[in-house]
Amino acid sequence: MVMGHTTPLTLLCMILLFATPSLSIDVHPQDRISLSLFRSSLPNPNQSLPSWVGSNCTSWSGITCDSRTGRVLSINLTSMNLSGKIHPSLCHLSYLNKLGLSHNNFTAPLPECFGNLLNLRAIDLSHNRFHGGIPDSFMRLRHLTELVFSGNPGLGGPLPAWIGNFSANLEKLHLGFCSFSGGIPESLLYMKSLKYLDLENNLLFGNLVDFQQPLVLLNLASNQFAGTLPCFAASVQSLTVLNLSNNSIAGGLPACIASFQALTHLNLSGNHLKYRIYPRLVFSEKLLVLDLSNNALSGPIPSKIAETTDKLGLVLLDLSHNQFSGEIPVKITELKSLQALFLSHNLLSGEIPARIGNLTYLQVIDLSHNSLSGTIPFSIVGCFQLYALILNNNNLSGVIQPEFDALDILRILDISNNRFSGAIPLTLAGCKSLEIVDFSSNELSGSLNDAITKWTNLRYLSLAQNKFSENLPSWLFTFNAIEMMDFSHNKFTGFIPDINFKGSLIFNTRNVTVKEPLVAARKVQLRVSAVVSDSNQLSFTYDLSSMVGIDLSSNSLHGEIPRGLFGLSGLEYLNLSCNFLYGQLPGLQKMQSLKALDLSHNSLSGHIPGNISILQDLSILNLSYNCFSGCVPQKQGYGRFPGAFAGNPDLCMESSSGLCDDGRTQSAQGSTFREDRMDDPISVGIFFISAFVSFDFGVVVLFCSARARNYILQTKV
Repeated sequence: MVMGHTTPLTLLCMILLFATPSLSIDVHPQDRISLSLFRSSLPNPNQSLPSWVGSNCTSWSGITCDSRTGRVLSINLTSMNLSGKIHPSLCHLSYLNKLGLSHNNFTAPLPECFGNLLNLRAIDLSHNRFHGGIPDSFMRLRHLTELVFSGNPGLGGPLPAWIGNFSANLEKLHLGFCSFSGGIPESLLYMKSLKYLDLENNLLFGNLVDFQQPLVLLNLASNQFAGTLPCFAASVQSLTVLNLSNNSIAGGLPACIASFQALTHLNLSGNHLKYRIYPRLVFSEKLLVLDLSNNALSGPIPSKIAETTDKLGLVLLDLSHNQFSGEIPVKITELKSLQALFLSHNLLSGEIPARIGNLTYLQVIDLSHNSLSGTIPFSIVGCFQLYALILNNNNLSGVIQPEFDALDILRILDISNNRFSGAIPLTLAGCKSLEIVDFSSNELSGSLNDAITKWTNLRYLSLAQNKFSENLPSWLFTFNAIEMMDFSHNKFTGFIPDINFKGSLIFNTRNVTVKEPLVAARKVQLRVSAVVSDSNQLSFTYDLSSMVGIDLSSNSLHGEIPRGLFGLSGLEYLNLSCNFLYGQLPGLQKMQSLKALDLSHNSLSGHIPGNISILQDLSILNLSYNCFSGCVPQKQGYGRFPGAFAGNPDLCMESSSGLCDDGRTQSAQGSTFREDRMDDPISVGIFFISAFVSFDFGVVVLFCSARARNYILQTKV
C-alpha cells in the first residue's frame, strides 16, 4: 500500500466524519443543575419543556451549548406557553450570551440577578407580563447589543439615566408598548452605537429633540411628544423607518424631511401638523409608505409628492383626515406600485381621475367624505385586485355600471350618501366576495333582483333612503353571515317574508359577550387597515363592529309580523316602525339579546305580550301609536318604559295599587329612534329624539312625531 494514496471509499468516510456534527454534547453539570431548577419551578414543566431529560444538549429544546465545554451559550424559549416567575438559577449560567423568553406569560419584576450574566449579548423578554422598572443591575451588561422588552404593559417608570451609556455596543433598544414615563434620557441622544430605537406606545413626553447618531429605525409613536419636527440631520443617509405618529407635534412639514436618502417608511399621522406642503417637496425614491393622515395639512396635494421611478414607488399613500383641497393630482395614477390610497375626510373636489384604472395593484381606495363630483370612472375595472372601494359622502352621480362585476374579489363597496340613480345591475351577481355593501342615501330605484343572493358572504347590507319599490323578496333573511340589514325609508310594499328565519347564524345565536350600553352598541364601525410587509406586500384587513339588527321602517309594508322574527335569540335591534302592519304581537321572551325594539306607527292590536323582565339588555322599547288594548303590567318589565305606549287609546297602565288607570296612557308621547348622523366609518344609527321629561323619575324619554315618521338607520363611513 502506498502512503498518501486514498481510495474513494476512504475519502468519503473522511468527508462524512468531518461534516457530521457531534450528536453527543453533554450539558455542563453545573449548567444542567441550573436549567433543571428553572424547569422545575414552572407551573407545568412536563407540558412546557418535556424534552429536557438526560444530559445530551442537542435533545434539550431551545438550548445551545458550546461544542467543547458543554456550557450553555443560548436559550430560545419563544412562544413556549411558559408562565410564573423566573427562577434565579437561570442567573448562574455565566457563559450565556443570548436569552430569548419572548411571547410567554412570565410575571413579577425583572430579575435583578440578570445583571450577573456579564457575557450576555442579546436579551429578549418581550410580550410577557413583567412589571416594575428596569433594575440598575442591568447597567453591568456592558457587552449587550440588543435589549428588547416590548409588550410588557406593566413595565414602566422613568427610563434610567444610564440607558444610553452602559454598553458601547448596544445597537437595538426596543421598549415599545410598555408604561415608561418622563422624557428621553439625554444619554440616548448621543449613543453612537444605537441604530434601532423603538419606544412606541409609552407615556413619554417633552419636546421632540434631535438625535445625534445615524439611526436606521426611530419609532416614537403613540406618546406625548410635542414641539416641532426636527430634521434628524445625523440620520440623513441611514434612516429607513421614521414613525412619530400619534403625538402632539405641531408646525409645518419641513422641507428637510425630503432629504432622507434611504427612507422607506414615513408615518407622521395623528399629530397637529398644519399649513401647506412645500410644492417642490420630493421624497426619497425608495419611499414605500407615506402616512400624513389625521393632521391639519391644507392646500392642494402637491404633484411632486407622487413622483416615482420605474423601479420603485409608493405602496401605501394615506393623506386622509386633513384639509387638502383642489383636485386629486393626476400624477397619483402613475404610482404603478400603489396598493392602498386613502384620501378621505378632506376638501377635495373635481372628478375621480379617469386613469385610476392604471393602478392595477390597488387593493384599497378610500375617497370618502370629500366633495368629488362626476361618476365612477369606467376604467376602475382595471383595478382587478381591489378589495375595498369606499366613495361615500361625496357628490357623485350616474348609474352603477354593469361592468363593475369585473371586480370579482371586492369585499367592501360603499357608495352611500351620493346621488347615484337607476337600478342595481343584475351583473353585480359576479361580485361574489362582497361582505359590506352600503348603497344608502342615494336615488336608486327598482326592485331587489336576484343579483344580491349571490353575495353569500354578506355581513352588512344597507339600501336605506332610496326609492326601491315592489315586494320584499322571499330570500331576504337567508344570508348565513348577515349582521345588519337596513331597507328603511324606501317604497317597499307587500308582506314581510314569512320564512323560518334559519338563514343567519348570527340572528339565531345569542351574543354572550360583555354587556355594553346601547349608546355604544348602536355605532357600527368599519375600520380598514393596511400594513406593508418587509417584502413590500400590503396586507388588507378590516374590522366590522355592528349591532345585529333588521330595519324595515318607513316603508309601506302590511300584513302580520311573521312569528319567526320574534324567535331570533341573537337579534339586538329590530325596527319595523312607520308601516301598515297589523295583527297581534307575539311574546318577546326568546329575543334574549334584544337591546332596541321599535314597532310604533302601525296598526298592531291585541294585548301587550307577557313578562319581558327577562330581557335584561332591552334599553329602548317603542310600541306607541298602534291599536293595543288591555292593561300593561308594571311588574313584568314594562315599568321602565313609561313613554313606550303613547297613542294607544284602549291601553291602560297598571298603577302601583295594581289597578288600571282610566283608559289613558301615562305618557302623551312615545319613544323612538331618530336620525343622528355620526362621523364614524360606515356608522349605523339607532337614533332617538328626546321628548318626554318625567320630573318624578328625572329621566329623558325618547319620542317621535306621528306625522314626521322620522325613523332612520343611517350608515356612512
